[in-house]
Amino acid sequence: MSARLKIAVLSPVAWRTPPRHYGPWEQMASNLCEGLVAAGHDVTLFATGDSMTTGRLDAVVAVGYEDQPGQDAKVLECLHISNVMERASEFDLVHNHFDFLPLTYSRLITTPMVTTIHGFSSDQILPVYQKYDGHVNYVSISMANRHASLSYAANIYNGISVGDFEFTETPEDYLLFFGRIHPDKGAAEAIDIALQSGRELIMAGIVQDRRYFEEKVEPRLSDQIRYVGSAGPEKRNTLLGSAACLLHPISFDEPFGLSVAESMCCGTPVIAFNRGSMPELIEDGKTGFLVHDVDGAAEAVKALSNLDRMACRTRAIACFSTEKMVADYMELYNRIL
Repeated sequence: MSARLKIAVLSPVAWRTPPRHYGPWEQMASNLCEGLVAAGHDVTLFATGDSMTTGRLDAVVAVGYEDQPGQDAKVLECLHISNVMERASEFDLVHNHFDFLPLTYSRLITTPMVTTIHGFSSDQILPVYQKYDGHVNYVSISMANRHASLSYAANIYNGISVGDFEFTETPEDYLLFFGRIHPDKGAAEAIDIALQSGRELIMAGIVQDRRYFEEKVEPRLSDQIRYVGSAGPEKRNTLLGSAACLLHPISFDEPFGLSVAESMCCGTPVIAFNRGSMPELIEDGKTGFLVHDVDGAAEAVKALSNLDRMACRTRAIACFSTEKMVADYMELYNRIL
């Protein structure tokens, strides 16, 4: 085992860490923190005051600004980030899951910083990443999400807690859409696929775009197309495991796709539009199907019986488990230190 390290993990403060429902960055910060603690390291999680960890929790923000609307997000972020930076000398390494803002402190501290880039909200944030390129150690979460103007210390896939997802050998017949109700995630396309293939569709996730939901989703709900709201950890496991497949008809180049890895961990294959990181997550024809449109997805539904559900789980454990992620980050930490 490598030397015991003192690590500060900086999580966002939009939601609790881990999140109650949505919050992928918070979820990854939590999974890494718990994995590092289990591996014997001294970890302090900087997150909201209602967060949960087996390590130490340090909080100057009581409740996330998405969990308790009306707070000033920028004020909370400044208080939160400055807190970890002013204590940075206490740690061997600071691991930033908070996007670009903490980079602006990186030359003011002597502690090495790792920044996991969970995605680029727009090209407008690139100048900050470019300014600190080479000084901060950047990690991509997929090769597809790398930007040509940046250098990277490693590519490390997000890791999920395998114990939270039970393998289901014999699923039910429904198709599942599991994600934000937003045009990027393709909720309307998932409905098209279900209707074209004559299958029941269950839809779960937070409504992130209310107008889109009211115009493209809600009018089409029926006995065949059901929306069940957002789904917490227990509900998520049941929905994913019992589905015949997960539909993931994205309309953007998704950096990773946690629900894809989680679905496969339950043994449930994924039919996804072939964009972004999807070819890195899904083995076409083995753990799901990569398609280009609704027609292709509807055809793929007919071939689901050809897939081995245990192959889905085996791949998820091998490539996308917390243990794999922690091992990869530890290799990087040791290389940096």
